[in-house]
Amino acid sequence: MKAIKSVVTLKEKIKKSPEQKKPFVSIVVPAYNEASIVEKNLGEICEYMKTLENEYRWELIFVDDGSTDGTGEIAEAFARKRENVHILHHIFNFRMGQALRFAFNNLKGDYVVTLDMDLSYSPDHIERMLKKIRETRAKIVIASPYMKGGKVSNVSWIRKVLSAGANRFLSLSAKGKISTVTGMVRTYDRRFLKMLDLRAMDTDINQETIYKAQLLGARIEEIPAHLDWGSKSDGAKRRRSSIRILKSIFSCLFGGFVFRPGTFLMLPGFFLVLLSFYPLTWALIHTVNFYKKVPPSVGFFDLRLSEAIAGAFRLSPHSFIIGGFTLMLGIQLVSLGILALQNKRYFEDLFHLSTMIQRNNQENNK
Repeated sequence: MKAIKSVVTLKEKIKKSPEQKKPFVSIVVPAYNEASIVEKNLGEICEYMKTLENEYRWELIFVDDGSTDGTGEIAEAFARKRENVHILHHIFNFRMGQALRFAFNNLKGDYVVTLDMDLSYSPDHIERMLKKIRETRAKIVIASPYMKGGKVSNVSWIRKVLSAGANRFLSLSAKGKISTVTGMVRTYDRRFLKMLDLRAMDTDINQETIYKAQLLGARIEEIPAHLDWGSKSDGAKRRRSSIRILKSIFSCLFGGFVFRPGTFLMLPGFFLVLLSFYPLTWALIHTVNFYKKVPPSVGFFDLRLSEAIAGAFRLSPHSFIIGGFTLMLGIQLVSLGILALQNKRYFEDLFHLSTMIQRNNQENNK
C-alpha cells in the first residue's frame, strides 16, 4: 500500500501545472472603520499584485474587525468582482491580534504578508519582502523604517519619537538584532507561523511573534522601509496619530519584560541595592561614633549598641529610613528577577515541547 501511495503522490507532483508550482501568497489586511479608503486601497493592492502574477499566485484576505461605518459592506461589494479576494467579518471589534489570528486560520498561502489598511507602507514593499524571505530562507521578514536605509515621513514628532524610542528599547531587549519590533508589515513563512500558537489580542501580537520566533531560533530578517502617513491622503487632512500615550508606554515596558524579564527586574534591583549603600554607610558611621561616646557603665555590648543606634537615628533618621527602604526594595526586585528567569526557562521548555508535538502532528497529517 505504501508503494502505491508513493506512486500516486509522484504522479500528482508530475501533473502539477507551471501555474501551480508558483509560490502562493496570502495578503492579510485587517481594518476597523476605514470606509473612506477601503475600496481605493484594496484596489491598489490588487493592481499591484497583478504585476507579480508571473511569479506568484495570490489571494487577499480582508478582515472587517467589527466596523460600524459600512467598511464591511464596501469590502464585500469589492470582493464580488474578484475570485481571489475574501472577506472575513467580526461582529464586534476584537482588535488587531484577534483579527490577524482569524485571517491566519483561513488562508492557504505558502507565504503570508500582513499590511496596514491605510497603506502607510506602499504595496511595493510586498515584492521586496517576498524576495528577501525566499533568498534568505527566513521565517519572518519585517519592513523596517528604523534600520539603515529606512525612512519615516509625515508623522507627528511625538509619535515618531515615541515609536522610535519604543522600538529601540524593545530592540535592546530582543538582543539588539531587530530595528523594528512593533511593525505590523511583515512576511511570514506560513508553516512556521502555524507553529507559534499566538495568543495576543491587540498590537502586542507583533511582539509575540518575534519573541516566540526567537525562542525557536528562527531566522528573522528586515528590509529598509518607508513609513509615510501622507502619501495616500489625496489632499485630505494628514492622518492624525491615534496612539494612546500611556497605553503605548505600558505596552513597550511589558514587551521589554516579556523579552528579558530577569534583566528588566534585576538591573533596577542591583542599582537600588548599590544606591542604598550610601545612606546606610552614613548610618553606620554615626552609629560607630555614638558607640564610642557611650560610657561603659551603660551595660553590656548589646545595650551600648542599642544606645548608639538610637543616637544615630535621632541624628540622621533619613539615613536609616531611605537606606533601609531602598535596600529592601532592591532585594525584592532581584528576587523577583530570579523567579522570572526560572519561569521564563520553564515556559521556553514547554513551548519547545508543544511546538515539537505540533510539528509532528502536521507531518503525520500530510
